Amino acid sequence: MENHRESSQGHRRWQDRFAAAETKGLVRDADFTTLSGVQVDPVYGPPEGEAPEDIGWPGEFPFTRGLYATGYRGRPWTIRQFAGFGNAVQTNERYKMILKRGGGGLSVAFDMPTLMGRDSDDALALGEVGHCGVAIDSAADMETLFADIPLGEVTTSMTISGPAVPAFCMYLVAAERQGVDITTLNGTLQTDIFKEYIAQKEWLFAPEPHLRLIGDLMEYTSGNIPAYKPLSVSGYHIREAGSTAAQELAYTLADGFGYVELGLSRGMDVDVFAPGLSFFFDSHIDFFEEIAKFRAARRIWARWLRDEYGAKTDKAQWLRFHTQTAGVSLTAQQPTNNVVRTAVEALAAVLGGTNSLHTNALDETLALPSDQSAEVALRTQQVLMEETGVVNVADPLGGSYYVEALTDRLEAEAEAIFDKIREMGEFGRERDASGAVEHSIGPITSGLLRGIEDGWFMSEIAEAAFQYQVALEKGEKRVVGVNCHTESLAGDLEILRVSHEVEVEQVRALGARKAARDGVAVDAALAKMVAAAKGSDNLIEPMLAAVRVEATMGEICDALRDVWGVYREPARF
Repeated sequence: MENHRESSQGHRRWQDRFAAAETKGLVRDADFTTLSGVQVDPVYGPPEGEAPEDIGWPGEFPFTRGLYATGYRGRPWTIRQFAGFGNAVQTNERYKMILKRGGGGLSVAFDMPTLMGRDSDDALALGEVGHCGVAIDSAADMETLFADIPLGEVTTSMTISGPAVPAFCMYLVAAERQGVDITTLNGTLQTDIFKEYIAQKEWLFAPEPHLRLIGDLMEYTSGNIPAYKPLSVSGYHIREAGSTAAQELAYTLADGFGYVELGLSRGMDVDVFAPGLSFFFDSHIDFFEEIAKFRAARRIWARWLRDEYGAKTDKAQWLRFHTQTAGVSLTAQQPTNNVVRTAVEALAAVLGGTNSLHTNALDETLALPSDQSAEVALRTQQVLMEETGVVNVADPLGGSYYVEALTDRLEAEAEAIFDKIREMGEFGRERDASGAVEHSIGPITSGLLRGIEDGWFMSEIAEAAFQYQVALEKGEKRVVGVNCHTESLAGDLEILRVSHEVEVEQVRALGARKAARDGVAVDAALAKMVAAAKGSDNLIEPMLAAVRVEATMGEICDALRDVWGVYREPARF
């Protein structure tokens, strides 16, 4: 009788939330029937009288089944295609193509000099300008990048961490020059420096100065741009480096806990700043494991935010995430097979409840996507959204014995890793009179910093990558076109090539821009920024002032390198 009552009450709670959403006009007026015309319910759960699954219902804690009672009936995921190559003019044209063909948001890929805080005319940038993303040297480039794209209406994600704050300031200035009220902007900045030390290796300074910048950014956006998300905690690069699904899940959420501790250490209200944290996951080729990973991520995050960090509101407990299909799963052999891989990975992300999605192009293992392959990648999402019926029912695999078992297993593995990170954070630290360990920011942050310093994360990922490679070479893991079914009639692909002239023109334009600006104003603005960096003032406003007078990415980052030095990873054998 008790089980019957719990099941009925849970369903009634969901019905009330769904009805409230309908009253507010938050449920789309669309056809929610099967291809055969069968009407389907918005959600399915245990029949009345049977024991309810211990997973809740969509829209309620712990959000295993999704953040919203309406699922994708309320709002489908955002199609957010990652793009950037050559110069700002070329990438602007690609963005307009994506938006014209139905993309719902933009995601900026920067070239390597920009990602490392270097100008295009820096000696270290030679041969790299515009090749793995777009070259952005100053606010003028950012203005061109978004020319004729209303930043007050289009959400924009920027994948950059080391020099994320200068890039953010250039984005704000580009919006100002469009006449946009920057307090209304909505978008996401990656900013996640922990994953750089763990996996991607694109940092500028030691961890502490980066955390200073991130804390300043969190304070600034929380107080001035409430809809903007200053941190996209990234597991994508951790997985691409070779981690397992459980490692991606645990390391990413632990990084997120570290940023929560950073906000709390600054006296910020978790219910105010936590909604500004978002996540970025990889969707790999093991279909059910990936679905379970996304569901476990929501559940773990909600529980930790409530129980460990005191978040009281649903929004502060929500894990909102963007997904990108697995670049590492793409093969140079028989590259047209990559369309299938991407579709399967995208479907896993959708069934796992992603909030936005990027689908990789078939030729990305060889070069930047061509216009045609970028269109196929976009159409992959649109076929899933418009033709397959996956938007009709919230968490359609909820209650599956297999999916629920995988979800529980990944959650347990992640919790074991969190215990290890806590243990690392306590090692060698002083304790107070009560025996408690003292942490400058928080216990998870201390463990993350110790794991980075000791190379623990890197060695764990390296071991996982090695084990997979051994299985691949033995044929225990099979990849079509690589170690099985290798015969093919496919010919060579035409790929996108970035001309050397792009670099020549970018360097010329940058030189002209530097010559035409007010050098005295630039020097004065940089000096004020350096003074703030040496003290404790929030750095965002001084950096904005420097960007407004066209100080460059390299000049800003070099000035901070002079204050904080550079970080070099210790050699390990």
